[in-house]
Amino acid sequence: MRKAIKFKLLTTTALSVALLGAAQAHAAETPAPTAGPAVDEVEAIVVTGFRESLLKASDIKRRAVGSQDVIVADDIAAFPDLNLAESLQRISGVTISRDAGEGRQIALRGLGPDFTRTQLNGMEVLTNTASGMDNRGSVSRSRSFDYSIFASELFNKVVVEKSYAAEQDEGGIGGTVGLFTAKPFDYRGFKAVASVKAMNNANTDTTTPRVVGLISNRWGDFGALFSVAYGKNDINEYGYRNWNWTLINAGAANVGPGVSAADRDRLVNATGANRVRASQAQTYSTWFNKRERLGLTTALQYHPGERLTLDLDLMYGTLTNDRDEFQMTSAGVNALTGNITGTQRLNSVVIQGDSLVAADVSGVDMRSEHKFSHDKTTFTQAVFNGGYQVNDAFKIKALIGYSKSEFEEPIFDKVFLQSTNKSISYDFRGGRMGKNTYNFDLTDPTQWGLMRADTREDYISSEYKTAKLDGVYDFGGGSTVKGGVEYRNFANNGFQRYQRVDWYNKPVVPQAVKYVVNQKSVIPYIVADIDGTYASTGQLRDLTTANDQPGSNYQLEEKTTSAFVQYDLDTTAWNYPVRANVGVRYYSTDLTSAGTATQGSVLLPVVIKSSYDGFLPTFNVAVDVRDNLVARFSANRNISRPSLSDLRAAGSVSFTPFGGTISAGNPNLEPFLADSVEGSLEFYQGKSGYIALSAFYKNMDSFITSETSLVPYGSTGYPTQFQGPGQDGSTMYSFNRPVNGDGATIKGVELAFQRDFDFLPAPFDKFGFVGNVTYATGKSNVLIDGASYSLDLMQLSKWTSNATLYYETDKWGARISSAYRDGYLDGAGGNGNIGSGYHSTNNIDFAAHYNAPNGLKLVVEGINLTNQAIDQYTDIAADRVLAYTKSGRTFTFGVTYEF
Repeated sequence: MRKAIKFKLLTTTALSVALLGAAQAHAAETPAPTAGPAVDEVEAIVVTGFRESLLKASDIKRRAVGSQDVIVADDIAAFPDLNLAESLQRISGVTISRDAGEGRQIALRGLGPDFTRTQLNGMEVLTNTASGMDNRGSVSRSRSFDYSIFASELFNKVVVEKSYAAEQDEGGIGGTVGLFTAKPFDYRGFKAVASVKAMNNANTDTTTPRVVGLISNRWGDFGALFSVAYGKNDINEYGYRNWNWTLINAGAANVGPGVSAADRDRLVNATGANRVRASQAQTYSTWFNKRERLGLTTALQYHPGERLTLDLDLMYGTLTNDRDEFQMTSAGVNALTGNITGTQRLNSVVIQGDSLVAADVSGVDMRSEHKFSHDKTTFTQAVFNGGYQVNDAFKIKALIGYSKSEFEEPIFDKVFLQSTNKSISYDFRGGRMGKNTYNFDLTDPTQWGLMRADTREDYISSEYKTAKLDGVYDFGGGSTVKGGVEYRNFANNGFQRYQRVDWYNKPVVPQAVKYVVNQKSVIPYIVADIDGTYASTGQLRDLTTANDQPGSNYQLEEKTTSAFVQYDLDTTAWNYPVRANVGVRYYSTDLTSAGTATQGSVLLPVVIKSSYDGFLPTFNVAVDVRDNLVARFSANRNISRPSLSDLRAAGSVSFTPFGGTISAGNPNLEPFLADSVEGSLEFYQGKSGYIALSAFYKNMDSFITSETSLVPYGSTGYPTQFQGPGQDGSTMYSFNRPVNGDGATIKGVELAFQRDFDFLPAPFDKFGFVGNVTYATGKSNVLIDGASYSLDLMQLSKWTSNATLYYETDKWGARISSAYRDGYLDGAGGNGNIGSGYHSTNNIDFAAHYNAPNGLKLVVEGINLTNQAIDQYTDIAADRVLAYTKSGRTFTFGVTYEF
């Protein structure tokens, strides 16, 4: 007999008001993400605010078999989150990457986004977006799910599975994130909600809207729900950037008399490890982004009687970015992007260790850049869940689903202006952001002529088709056997097209195509008007397959069949309640990778097929040691499939004035394979809170790592047409290729704590605290220039934590929260630098609400109150600055009305 679970809409933000209602009463009739008891079997819990939502989430966690964390609607709503990624960061072990002031992708327990699998309403999905900054990967054609596409208002429950059971789809060594949208049977009857917010960022001059609406009703056995979330967000991120740091040589004539003899000798004559490393293209940068997000959901449910359930969920989402990028950089023809052998002259230098941290240089050609890009990600999904109770013991369940994500960037236009024979002084000794000084007026249009124009187009398509059939047989006495079969087809294709035109300081430039950068920046400077420049020069804007970048146009298809059997037990042993499951899953994947490869000096189409399969045993047990103490243990094997770019039958080429990089794929890679164990103790303090301590260990076999070597371009077999101007076969390029390495391990501990301060006298009894801290450590070997280095796993932050202090009454409430992420690596490095990554961040947010009469709620929020910087570096020992930017504080004010 299912028990009703009521929700009262007394929430703290538009999300909670829009989506709270009865807990999912259909959960027992649709595929559940956990092996524990169905959510609708718990005692009725009335959720009336943030405090009660924490109680609801802890109750679901407590009754599960494996390790998991849950966010229910008001818990998601309790923070001023700009998108779903920022909501997820509140879960222990979850960390996020940020771009343009918003969260984007997640890492779980030290494993990066590629190791986390995302499901939406029961089926695996994938979306990709882009960053406006090349340092952050630009377009994200990967298995890393971009959560920034979704507003958090569209979901009323998120489940993060940290342990693995055979009934779950394989993949996701780090864990599985299950997203669930609202359903009409979540509510007792008619429900309608409307909410409006105004949002402003300190770095912009605009106020943007955020609107949420929901309407739901039930008519006997049938129910229908529609929801919408729409928002705009103007963001201006600016600061300092280098392309990289590289070993340099200087000609004797390029070093002035102001440089000491010792420094001159290192700059001109040094070889090997004694050479000096200098930053490339010291740059002031600004990114202005107009972001527009739309999400629509439809849920239809038909539950005639007790035996049959039919649910259909439809979802549509779009994320649009219109970006203006401005840069002032020392990257003209005679640039500071490598060796100093042209017209440049070093008048003074400061060398610390082997880094050139300050210099005064004349004879430099300066460059300003203006790029405008428009991109759009469109996500669609349709998923049908059905269940039929054949008899009292046997039930069958079916899922048929389709999802597609399309990323399109049809506009990427970039114009470069150049000012020749100038002087620049730069200095990195005054803090994390470099300081540049110039010897001319950067805002004088007569100083600038046209140099170059770049045009680019990008496209990514990811498509899932899923069908599965499961059966559940209840033997009684707490013994249940589950089994099922599944077929998944994943297809990914895309391309990047590129056209470059060089003018090299074209003398005749209409003044109308120049203006001073019109967004906030560290300093003002002249940039090109893109439309005016393209119109006056006739630059090509619509590209074709002839403009495909090498290695970018490739297609992948994975066809996976799988089957599982699992035994569930819910019983009492020696007077201890025990919940357990043991099972095994078999999977078989056929991969087809199509692209281009080199044969001599010609690129030819190629198709490579490969396959792999295996068995994944799992075991999970939870024991109620006492009424308020739960002990858990899990042991399992799981896989994560290689990243998309690693599997491509292709290679890509990028260049700088004094070298470049070639990145190739390897379709014959074996998947990551991990054996994991985990144990935890969880102490529950009634309705007041809980404390949980977990320890985990993962041993990963066939760990995929990178092999990097510095080779002459001519030895790679790639055509010379892909090189930069003035380069030849002897120009040295970094050649990167993924390989199956020796393996890696990761281990760590988590501590989570939540407590209402109800033991304090009034009014302090309305306070409460929720927080968590995770420590994780793991290393793998990386090959750089033929040498092996042991580095921390990519995306692994050793320490992460979240903390929220809240105060809540029936009339009003407030909370302040912090999200800390320790520094982490995002790459192996390059150009002689060992490792590259991000320094630690700590984001502080605030929210407060007031419940006015007649269903009206007022909300005020502050996001990124400390204006936390994003600080990238290269080389773990020298800590050389790559980029240092800030995106400003964001404040919102909103009203919500329920009727």
